[in-house]
Parts: sequence; C-alpha cells; structure tokens
Amino acid sequence: MRSMHFSKTFLIVLAHGFSSASTHSGGKLSRFPDLPKVHSKYKHRVIQEAQNAFIDYLHTTRSLPFTFAEHIARNSIFSLCNLIKKIDSFYVSTFSRSFSKLLRYQPINEFEFFFESIGIDHEDVPRFLPEKFLFSEDVSVLNVSFALSGFGFPWNTLGRLYKEKVSIFSQDSAQVIARLRGFKEYGFCNLSVVGICLAFPHLLSLEGHSGCDDIDSLFDDLKRVYVELNMGSFVEGNVDGWYEVCCKVKVFYDLGCEKGKVGEWICRKKELFLNCPNDLLLRKVDYFCEFGVRKDYVGWFLLKNPKVLSLDLETPVISVLRLLEHFGLNTKKLQEVSQNYNHVLGRNKMANLPQVMRALDLHEWFFNKIMYTNSRLLVTYSIGFPDQDIDEEFNKALKEIESSRLHAHTASKLDFLKGIGFGENASTIKVLNHSHGTSSELQERFDCLLGAGISYSKLCLMINISPKILSQSPEILEKKVNFLCQEIDSSLEILDSFPRYLNFHLENRIKRRHNFFLWLRENGLCAKNYSISSMVATSERNFIARLSGIHPAAPKQYLECF
Repeated sequence: MRSMHFSKTFLIVLAHGFSSASTHSGGKLSRFPDLPKVHSKYKHRVIQEAQNAFIDYLHTTRSLPFTFAEHIARNSIFSLCNLIKKIDSFYVSTFSRSFSKLLRYQPINEFEFFFESIGIDHEDVPRFLPEKFLFSEDVSVLNVSFALSGFGFPWNTLGRLYKEKVSIFSQDSAQVIARLRGFKEYGFCNLSVVGICLAFPHLLSLEGHSGCDDIDSLFDDLKRVYVELNMGSFVEGNVDGWYEVCCKVKVFYDLGCEKGKVGEWICRKKELFLNCPNDLLLRKVDYFCEFGVRKDYVGWFLLKNPKVLSLDLETPVISVLRLLEHFGLNTKKLQEVSQNYNHVLGRNKMANLPQVMRALDLHEWFFNKIMYTNSRLLVTYSIGFPDQDIDEEFNKALKEIESSRLHAHTASKLDFLKGIGFGENASTIKVLNHSHGTSSELQERFDCLLGAGISYSKLCLMINISPKILSQSPEILEKKVNFLCQEIDSSLEILDSFPRYLNFHLENRIKRRHNFFLWLRENGLCAKNYSISSMVATSERNFIARLSGIHPAAPKQYLECF
C-alpha cells in the first residue's frame, strides 16, 4: 500500500500525547489559586508539603494505592489550596505539622479532590459532588477509575468519561475491563482503544451495551480509516493521535451521517483527514448548519466536497444581488428580492452569508445550489469590482459612527444587524438608530422572538418595519407573545402585518383594551370583531370617540373600570 503524506499540522497534533502528570504540578505557580496568608517565596514549598501530606493521608489513612493517591494529590491543586486556607495561623516552619493535623481532624470531602484530579474544572466540581464525603462510601467510582487507569487511560482524562457518561462509573470494574478487552478484538491495541473510548464514551456506558450492530459499524469505520490512510506509524499506541482521528469521525456521526459509511467517504477524500484540524472542521460545520438545513445534509456535503474546508468563508465581501445572480436566481425572483427585502441588499461579509439567505427565505434553495454544484458556484464567486453595490448613504453614516464618542458600542450593534442578515444600506442605518441596547442584548431579544416561533425571515422584516421591537427585554417580549396567542387567541401571523403590536405596553394598553372588548361582548354591547391593530394602535382620544359609536355608556365604563 502506498504511504500517505500527512500535513505538518496533522503530524504536530499527533505528536502531542496526553500526559497523566498534573499540569498543576512542577512548580507552575501561575496556575495556583491565591493563598493570601502565604508569601509568594514560600508558595511552591507549601504546595509541595501539602501534596505530600495529602498523599500520605490517602495512602496510609485511607488505604489507597500509592500511585492513585499521588494522582489525586498532584492533580487537585484548587481543592488543596482551599484546604490550606483553613489553617488559622501560618508559619513556614510548622506548616507541614499543621496541615497533617488538619487532615486528621477536619472533615474532608474526598470526592472534591478526586473530581478535580480526573480533569473536571474546579468550578464545575460542585455539580458532580455526591452527598457522600468519603471514598469508602462509594467504592465503585474509585474501582472503575483504577481499572481504567490500569488499562491505559491517562488519569486526568477520566473526567471526560464521567461528564459524558456517569453510568460508566457505577458498573463493576471487571465488567468495564471485559468490555475494553472486547474492543481490542477488533484489531486495536490498548492505547488505541483508550483514544476511541475518550471520543465515544457511550461505548463503555450501560446504555452502550445494547446496539452491537451500531458498535460494529463504528469500529468498521475506524478500522477502514486506520488501514487505508496507513496511519499505523502515526497513531499506533498514541492516545492523543487516536482521539484526534476519532473526533473527526464523530463530527459526522453527530451530524446524523450513517455509521459504517463515514469511513468509506473519508478514505475517498483523504485530504479531509490530512489537512483539516478539528477546530477548522467544526467551524465549517457550524457555518453550513447556519443555513437551517438538515444536519445530515451538511455532513454528507462536507464528506463529498472537502475542498470547501480550505475556502475562506469569513473575510471576503459579497454583493447580495450579484451573488444571487451568480447562483442563477431568475429575474422575477431578483425583482421580488429588490422590492421586498431592501434591508438585506447591498454588501455584507461572507461570514454572514447563511443569515443573509435566511433573512431572504432563500436558505434552502441556496444550500441546495451549493450542494448540487459540488460547491463550484461558491468557489468561483468573487465581487465584480471594488465599488460594486456600495450604498453612499450607508457609507456616510458609517463615517459618522467612526467619529462618534460611542463608536465601539454603535459599531458592535451594526455588526449584530449585519450578522442577522441586514446589509450595508439605508434601511439598516434606520434600524440601528432605533434599536437600543448592547449587541449582546439585541441578540438575546432576537433569539427570544425566534424561540417564540416567529420565522427568521419574517422576524427580520418585522424589525425593518418596527425597529423598536428589539428595544425591549426578552421577558417583556415573551409575555406579549404569550398574551397574543393564549389570551387574544391569535396566531403569530398577525405580527406580519402588525409588528407594532410588540411595541405597546402590555398592562396599560394591550390588556386594558382587550379586556374591555371582552366586557362589551359579554354584555351584548358589541357584536362586531375588531382587528388587533384597531383595538391596540388607535390613539386614546380616537379610541374613546369610537366607543361612543358603540354605546353611549361605553366611554365612561372604559375610563372608570378599565
């Protein structure tokens, strides 16, 4: 079989193996928590003495094997420092005795040290702490951890397994080892199995004991990748290398691609594996998923067209109408876009392309064009000439923003609008001037309305018509939407023609007038159904005048009771 040539990046990744040694040990004081009672010149010594005392405590007092006592003590620096802080009077000469005494008489949550030592961030540890304090109260967690470490799992990677599948640690350790040995029968060594299980923790879980066909397909994919890419000399016996390989495969499983077929496509398109780091692959996956299409479509598209992984999809500038022409949108549709979506027109960044297409409600059409042309149309697009589709009014406003006192704040809000699909045009500036809040607050409000069930394209149209929608908190917006659907018993479609509904005060305007019309109908004073816009948007003066036409007593009743 012909040897493959691996990229420099890929080889660097594979060259770095996991280490079971603590990243906290070895005197890296920059990682140490604050110890206000300990002078910096003594900090390293104090930490080492505390670690040694804790090792002795775990090994001698708690009867843990020395190796695992050391793993726990050397890899739980934050928990250890929290314990050191409990010593009232600090003296360097007596610290070791004081700390040992503290261990003897101070109740210690041993699981706090354990969870930090296996790689769970110290800030997240409280979420995983059981009600028990002592290892002797739950021996299965330790026994499974010892077994996994003995098989070859680096100690400070066990936290990945625990966070993903806690049921692994409730099993009998012999059962876990038997399962690991079963995986070796697929033709892998211990450390290869370790890398595979770190990427796919469900293989070791109670839930993973059932789907044999699923597991067979997974190992078929991994074996095929291993053999056909001739990766033996690079990942054999290398936990980190196997983890990197498996994470790439897992990306496509998570997208819904069928197990047993992913390996075949990876081997057909070897450059996907050889030239693309995991973080870049994940960024490209996120980008194409933003088109709002099925995730498995994105997975198969990337497997079949890995050349898009090398495309710059962030910095190039696009002209929206010219891009649509390039992708073959017909003249009639282009005219509709120009007439109905003026807020999306002009220029934008390629990074915002998925949101631009969702704002136009053309996202599925556009993604299908990319997919069916094997990304050719995307690869061959470039802006025609430097001044193409530049909006002078937008540029004038942009210069004013750049010279303003709140330049950074306003520019951030503008980036938000462009990021949801608004283009460089006068409409976007109008929306910008009427949208109050930070960019993160605007995003939160936008996401709230999306979550309420309003479609992406319609929401952008609503914001273009009534920008003040985004000047309210998510809680207020949610209450108004709920009242519209549940109390008024209307559909969200009413907001297409009357987005200003969301601008009116819920208690003083919307509820007050709705409840009054209910009263009128209940008392037989009004048989006609009024539109929500007529009921809410009419000024107070005109509203009272209208009530006089319904019934002479209606205005007085409204003013006194409602």
